[in-house]
Amino acid sequence: MHIPQTLNRHYMFYLTQELCLRGSQSTKLCRMSQRKMLQSSSGALLLLLPLFAGPVLGEISEDFTQCLDFFYERSPPQGITPAGYQPICQLYRNQYHFASLYHRQHRTPLYSAYVLSPADGKRPNSTWMYEPQLVFSRARSEMKVFDIPVDQNVIESQAVPQDYRNSNFTKGHLNPSMHQKTKENREATFTLTNIVPQRAGSNSGPWNRLENEVLKKFKAFCNGSMYVITGGMPYESEPRWINNRVSVPEYMWSAYCCPSYSASLPKSVRSFFPTYAAVGRNDRNSDEQIVPVDIKSKASFRGYDVRRMSLEALEDILSHRLAMPISLFQGQCQEQRGKD
Repeated sequence: MHIPQTLNRHYMFYLTQELCLRGSQSTKLCRMSQRKMLQSSSGALLLLLPLFAGPVLGEISEDFTQCLDFFYERSPPQGITPAGYQPICQLYRNQYHFASLYHRQHRTPLYSAYVLSPADGKRPNSTWMYEPQLVFSRARSEMKVFDIPVDQNVIESQAVPQDYRNSNFTKGHLNPSMHQKTKENREATFTLTNIVPQRAGSNSGPWNRLENEVLKKFKAFCNGSMYVITGGMPYESEPRWINNRVSVPEYMWSAYCCPSYSASLPKSVRSFFPTYAAVGRNDRNSDEQIVPVDIKSKASFRGYDVRRMSLEALEDILSHRLAMPISLFQGQCQEQRGKD
């Protein structure tokens, strides 16, 4: 097939961009090549995109088929309207590590789902990554470290580190690194598709205590896998934004499912199995209908309280706030008491 010169330049630009996203060329070479290719109209490129296909390039997925093992009974949460959401199987160094349901317009995940496994080392350095599939649907599906400066196509497709600068928000992990065993597992959590804007008073205070509490319960009483789903809950009225781009959650939420647990649970922890859940404040000025405020708490953490609750109570709150009949775990995580 003969390709006119104008189309050929655009075809080469597209190929160059794909190779850049896959890390096959240096950053300098990528920019030089792209500048040369951007000399003709963009319309011709669109005509050629469907013609390009290759077995080494992943395609954007419509479901979690490749990473169902991170969900109890291999079943993602039910009742969520798919419009606007992008399932992401979080691939790093050729291995899937967890799953996230990403909202393209809000540039934040609704949730991340993972299997808890206590860390065998310390928290890694914060090397932030992005999802190439959100930039180009045929880009390789493995997360990639941000280039400096960040490519404009990446900026338009998802959150970038610049969004969080001078925002008064921290980068809040939904899948926390210390809930992941190996160094690579922990490094994989440092993708901005696993992050929501979180107040420091929550991230380093009550919410951090909840994450440690869940970890302790797993170590002490879980006999098998613990499936965790953690997310952000948007404001009920108008969305709040950082940098006019990234949606800020009013609350954090989390639930776990530990279907196989100790048969001789102490009375004080029986209500925590097989499921338990929590909602944490991310805005100290929110009303107290969902999570009350402990006025006796430390000043820096006051207003970022966490309320523990049943799985059913959390699902009711999510269903009302998101206007969707949400069910987080298949069969409400049927219990299987073990032997001590």
